[in-house]
Amino acid sequence: MSKTSQQNTTTDANGVSVIHTPAHTSGLQQVPQLVPVSPGGGGKAVPPSKQGKKNSFVDRNSDEYRQRRERNNMAVKKSRLKSKQKAQDTLQRVNQLKEENERLEAKIKLLTKELSVLKDLFLEHAHSFADNVQPVGTESTTTNPEGSGQ
Repeated sequence: MSKTSQQNTTTDANGVSVIHTPAHTSGLQQVPQLVPVSPGGGGKAVPPSKQGKKNSFVDRNSDEYRQRRERNNMAVKKSRLKSKQKAQDTLQRVNQLKEENERLEAKIKLLTKELSVLKDLFLEHAHSFADNVQPVGTESTTTNPEGSGQ
């Protein structure tokens, strides 16, 4: 099997060379290889937002420029107000949660004390009950005065 060394090289808009080689006879699809144009390895990638824009001189006195600046200034003010409001809301929520946490901690202390008191009461009652009950083996048995029968 011999490979043909035909190659077509094209350069796209981003300055990247693409080498196209003919597909193999086995039916596999050929994938293009990307090769940088400069030997140093290419340059900075251009963000998609800047690709469509041209670097033309902008007349700062034009109505279009002033309208765009006005819209941008309004958007910036709106964004900053929204950010400030969000920070205030977060701070308010933090304060509410701190107060709730303090209330819950106080409730835990109160319930812990109540549990301790109830435990002590129960143990005291259980000891006094145990002292009044005689053990099963030492109980005195009473005889039936009528005799033993039925």
